[in-house]
Amino acid sequence: MSLAAKRRSQARSVLLDRSLEELPLFRLSDTPEDAAISYATEEGGRWRVLASPGDRLPGTFDQDVYIELMHRFQEAGEPADGAITFTLHAFLRSMGRQADGRTYEQLRGALTRLERTTLQSEQSYFDPVTAGPADLSFTLLSSVMIERRRSRERDQLALFPTVVAAEPGEARVILSPIIRQNLAARHVVPLNVVRYFSLPSPVARRLFRLLEAARVRDTVTWRVALDRLRDQLPLSQRYPSHLQRVLQPAHDMLKEAGVIREAVVRQQHREWFVDYVLAGRKAV
Repeated sequence: MSLAAKRRSQARSVLLDRSLEELPLFRLSDTPEDAAISYATEEGGRWRVLASPGDRLPGTFDQDVYIELMHRFQEAGEPADGAITFTLHAFLRSMGRQADGRTYEQLRGALTRLERTTLQSEQSYFDPVTAGPADLSFTLLSSVMIERRRSRERDQLALFPTVVAAEPGEARVILSPIIRQNLAARHVVPLNVVRYFSLPSPVARRLFRLLEAARVRDTVTWRVALDRLRDQLPLSQRYPSHLQRVLQPAHDMLKEAGVIREAVVRQQHREWFVDYVLAGRKAV
């Protein structure tokens, strides 16, 4: 494989913190949002996501920003200080989003939210130092700084029609040392970032992440209780029939994309389950 081909191959994949992938973080529905997400693990741990006062919980746009941040962190060679720099214009275009005043504002809000939203673990988040769940409190980003272009640079924008005049400048963010610790220990989930951004539904994108977390356990099938899946995603719907209506389009998208071969929702002894059959990795 040539160096150029190797770089293209690497750019298609991003390494994500496996522990974080298995826990809920981003709201996936447009219903009125609570100020917190609470989740109990099968081992008895507790995970909470607490919105900053006056702000909301991270949502669907923030989920995509998180994936692009992790992609850029890896492309930068996983810098020891966790710092990543980028222009907001290039960041949005890499996500497949139009770069304009509205999306710039969305991106600034998302980055600030990921810096201020508190993640609390009570024996739920994996710590590679102790090789087990730990009690922790942290944020996804330790620092966010966004600098507007200098006036001299803005005067030159008219000479470059491909650059949007409202371009607000360059961002420098620092990824949490807690997240970096798991990445360094390779407690990770590889995700095909091109496939991720090609999925048109936020629910399908989150399910893709969760299914890849199941895949690293060397399994080709994954059975999960419907209630637990609802809490892991998370979704606000409560009744099995409502959950199935939300999940079915995402299942169809994932089958069409070659991520899964089958997804069957069934009832057994008054409890509902989802049985997934994963497609081979070559298909992903």
